[in-house]
Amino acid sequence: MAGASGTDEVLELSGRIDGATAAEVRPVLHRAVDGGSGALVVDLGGVESLDVVGLGVLLMTARRARLRGRRLVLRHTPPRMARLLAVARAQRASRQVPPPAA
Repeated sequence: MAGASGTDEVLELSGRIDGATAAEVRPVLHRAVDGGSGALVVDLGGVESLDVVGLGVLLMTARRARLRGRRLVLRHTPPRMARLLAVARAQRASRQVPPPAA
């Protein structure tokens, strides 16, 4: 689920991030924030869906990272999720890396 890239930590998530999985995803993200330094890059390329509960998990993770002097970077965010994040104005809480050019 996670791998390292330089000084930034990369965490790859897959499946769903929603009300049914939040209790499993939240502690994984919190351990990643608490156990490292630098940016925490969360790769959402394998995430099938994200609901409002999942959005809340990401926003609270961004807040937790910020309070610990880190930043949350979202990578490979599918277009539908990017729109949800934009509507929720989550770009203020985390940075999104644009997808690579095709």
